[in-house]
Amino acid sequence: MSCSLDDRPIDVTDILARLKRLSAAEEFFLALGVTFDPKVLQVARLHILKRMGEYLAGEDFDGLPDSVVAARAKAVLQRAYADFESSSPLRQRVFQVLKDHDPDRPVPPKTAFVALDDIMAPLPKG
Repeated sequence: MSCSLDDRPIDVTDILARLKRLSAAEEFFLALGVTFDPKVLQVARLHILKRMGEYLAGEDFDGLPDSVVAARAKAVLQRAYADFESSSPLRQRVFQVLKDHDPDRPVPPKTAFVALDDIMAPLPKG
């Protein structure tokens, strides 16, 4: 099952301001006219929106017409969605907590080390 707007045109008027007011993942998809599978959103909604935000941060929309901004925002959402359509949040590791606990990344060695001799040394008399 997928949700689609059947290629109906989207309202591009002041699209960035409108996107900033949205909260539910489905609202972003509907506002930008992007088809989605509710099952994918159920699992990865926050991850998709976070990734979309990362991609949007690399965009410069200053001075662009609303139609161009909407087209680029739509492309960014499609790209973010595609990242999770065939992968999982654990594989993509968008959030810091998942990045910090990546089993494929070696754990850096601990810097705090106390030699056994230091522990066994007598305390100074004072």
